[in-house]
Formats: sequence, structure tokens, C-alpha cells
Amino acid sequence: MPALVTLSGRSVRLEPLSLAVVDDLVAASSEDRSTYAFTRVPNGRDEMVSYVEAAMAEQAEGRTAPFAIRWLHTDRVVGATRLMNLEYWQGPMPWPPGTRGVVGEVPSVADIGYTWLAASAQGTGVNRESKFLMLSLAFETWNVHRITLKADVRNLRSKAAIEALGAQLDGVRRAEARGADDTVRDTAYYSILGHEWPGIRERLAMRLGLVEAA
Repeated sequence: MPALVTLSGRSVRLEPLSLAVVDDLVAASSEDRSTYAFTRVPNGRDEMVSYVEAAMAEQAEGRTAPFAIRWLHTDRVVGATRLMNLEYWQGPMPWPPGTRGVVGEVPSVADIGYTWLAASAQGTGVNRESKFLMLSLAFETWNVHRITLKADVRNLRSKAAIEALGAQLDGVRRAEARGADDTVRDTAYYSILGHEWPGIRERLAMRLGLVEAA
């Protein structure tokens, strides 16, 4: 399974999620909860402890790589995110019996999800740089074939942020899950493929100020 790593950028550091940051996460999630209309975010310490423990259990099984998001500008933990639904495509195709889903050293495909930020960190570029760091890990270290990103179809802000990354809309799965507002939600599925990443990386790096325009 993937090793625990810390991902450092210019203004963001993604640290492996742990119980040590529970109180910081509680403070971040308590700033303005009206911004979480379409996102499930733990409310209070008990929920946050359960949330972190569940993520760590999945990490131990090789199914997810969860991170706390530290905003270096303030040196505060301002949210969480994760590489999740990690799949390991081992063996020749078609897979021999018993090999599909076996955990390997690095994933073949993954999702980015469970992302939420404190109200004060929203719209600051923290989300974009966090995604850049995770995409870089997935495509450049793990060499995944695909990253999937999803959003409630009603969440225009989230969809715009995903599209700004350069992800392509694959389609909408109707009645896909229970929404954060306890309705049945339709989910927009987006993806970035391995061969698309170099061009996307260049554009994102430019927007983040990591390289200068030609």
C-alpha cells in the first residue's frame, strides 16, 4: 500500500490525517457551517474523532490516503481531503481469480474527495494547491491511469473548481447517493487521465505562480 507522505507546496502542506489534529479540525469546521450545504463535514469533537478514526482505518487497509490541510500563511489546519477509492490492477487482464482488488504497492486509479475547508480558507487558492499536490503524487509517483472527482450536481461552486483544474465531465449518475442535506443527490463525475496530466500540470503550475508564462 502507499507509504504515508507529507506533501508540501508554496502555501499549503498536506499532512497525514491523525487524531493529533482533531481539535484543529473542529475549530476549522466550526467557523461558518452554512458553507457546507452540499458537503458532509463532521460537527463537533465526537463526530470529528469518528471521522478521523474511520479514515485512518481505511488508510491502514490501503484504501485511502487522507490528509489534513495546513495553510502555511496562518500555520493553521484549515480542512481535510483525501485520495480515496484506491484500486490496484494487478496481474494480466483478465485478472486471475482472487487477484482483483488486492492491495499492492501503488494504486492504478484513485478518486480525490472528502475535501472541505474552513470558511476563512475558501476562495483563497488553498483548494487548488491541495489538488495540485495530490494530483502530482498520483500521476508522478504512483503513475495512476485516472483520477476521478465528483460533485453534487447542485454544487455549482465545487463543479466550477473541478472544471478549473482541467478535469473532463464524464457524465451524471442520477440518484447516486444520499446528499449532505439528506435528499437523494445526482452526482457529476469528472476525470483526468494520465496522458492529460502534463498539460494540466503546466497550466495549474502557472496559475499557482510556480512557473512563469512564456
